[in-house]
Amino acid sequence: MKKLLIGNAAVAEGAYEAGVNFVSSYPGTPSTEITECMATYPKEEVFVEWAPNEKVAAEAAIGAAIAGGRAMSCCKHVGLNVMADPIFTDSYIGVNGGAVFCVADDPGMHSSQNEQDSRHYAKAAKVPMLEPSDSAECKEFTKLAFDLSEKYDTPVFIRLSTRVAHSQSLVEIEPRADVPLKPYEKNVAKNVMMPAMAIGRHVFVEERTRALTEYAEFSDINTVEDNGSDIGVITAGISYAYAKEALGTAVNFLKLGMVYPLPEKLICDFAKKCKTVYVVEELDPFIEEGCKNLGVAVHGKDVFTLLGEYTPAMIASVILGKAAPTGIKPQKDIPARPPVLCPGCPHRGTFYVLKKLGLVVSGDIGCYTLGAAAPLSSVDTTICMGASISAAHGMAEVRGSEFNKKLVSVIGDSTFMHSGITALSDIVYNKGANTVIILDNSITGMTGHQDNPTTGKTIRGEATRQVDLIKLCEGLGVEHITVADPFDVKGFEAVVREEIARDDVSVIIAQRPCALLKSVKYSGHCEISDACKKCKACMKLGCPAISVSAKGSVRIDRTQCNGCGLCVGVCPFGAIEKKN
Repeated sequence: MKKLLIGNAAVAEGAYEAGVNFVSSYPGTPSTEITECMATYPKEEVFVEWAPNEKVAAEAAIGAAIAGGRAMSCCKHVGLNVMADPIFTDSYIGVNGGAVFCVADDPGMHSSQNEQDSRHYAKAAKVPMLEPSDSAECKEFTKLAFDLSEKYDTPVFIRLSTRVAHSQSLVEIEPRADVPLKPYEKNVAKNVMMPAMAIGRHVFVEERTRALTEYAEFSDINTVEDNGSDIGVITAGISYAYAKEALGTAVNFLKLGMVYPLPEKLICDFAKKCKTVYVVEELDPFIEEGCKNLGVAVHGKDVFTLLGEYTPAMIASVILGKAAPTGIKPQKDIPARPPVLCPGCPHRGTFYVLKKLGLVVSGDIGCYTLGAAAPLSSVDTTICMGASISAAHGMAEVRGSEFNKKLVSVIGDSTFMHSGITALSDIVYNKGANTVIILDNSITGMTGHQDNPTTGKTIRGEATRQVDLIKLCEGLGVEHITVADPFDVKGFEAVVREEIARDDVSVIIAQRPCALLKSVKYSGHCEISDACKKCKACMKLGCPAISVSAKGSVRIDRTQCNGCGLCVGVCPFGAIEKKN
């Protein structure tokens, strides 16, 4: 039976068919659906969880593999930074049951704060990496990854990109393999990475890399398509799909399914049969540098960009000299549609108050990063998960107490659990004084409503123990903790004013659920009455339902308004009314 699956769902299907026992991940676009799909398989066959962060997820998966199960952990490219510490050591330890780590890169930064090429991690950690180009390969490569992991005693990377992860193609569905748990035996020399043991395991890692390089030479996932051309193209992943569409049979292809280690002899033999060789790869010149290290002359980033995604038209233009199509131009200018906080978003009230007070806001990763956009224009910095609290601590210590009283850090409930807890403990331990606002919207919103330790539900929707943010902050030593509703604008402003005046660390839990949760039942809509003075104070909220006409009148679009009522409390003249 065949199914049409996105790449992420195909990875999940491949893991299931391979007999995976344990999956632990932290959600991150474009990788999230892998683990969400895994949770649709019977829990009696595979344990699936959302972990607080990628490091914990990787460590849990490594433990499951050491215990003899087949284990997987999935993340996006910046999540791999968090996951890297245990993976580098796991490269030395190896596996008992198979261990597979899926990482989804985001060329073009559709939902990320940087462009990062995860292939460098494979080389640095000396862990083999497979890169599928469509959904069918996503499934097959995942199954192969588990086999390679156990055969070569190594964790294995699978690298996806946004287009592979979210594009659909046909996948052959097969039965789940019956893979018994491997016996567990205590093995200190292999599993305890103190220096004396690590020295010996490093020797093993180098021998393993040589064996994997030999495997790459003859593996059927590295294939040559000889079309009798003088031009050769070496490529992998989604870049192969683009190049194949652009070039057809006009060139010869060396399609790499394993991007680390590279098949050295195969590359050299392929290049000898071509007068000109191009390397087509998104982001960094990883394969290109590998070719040049072998003495193979190739064109790569000298003719292709280091930035963003490629297109078939771009590739055809460079290699065949075809003019890239100009595309169809619209008859009228299309207005820009930048990302915006949803109508009813609980973060809107928070940022409205912070902007009104003129505070410096140390921001974090989440929906609330949009607090940097006009007209809210509140967020000053965004670095990485959990950095809002850490960065604010550094800013306050450098600038002094008066600056600190104009400074707050904002962080979501899921992000606080991910990496904000240790940052808050840093401020408390080192006698800092900062106001931390935890934006508790009762869900992990940015990646599509995944549960986390503060929601009281598991990935399968089962009830579990819920982390109490108040008790957690008290346990860290915070003495001043306030729960406030950001839609009570006047009350929330009073709380913020009080807390930033302190010469001590304090926490404000801005508590209101995401407007898109099924449990949130806003009703009716808001309307502008004749009392409107056209002061446009409501426009400062940045609500997409509120706009100004060509004549300067403020209006509320009923099709977008969900009746949250935030604007009612903001209007100084009582000109906005809630209608049911």
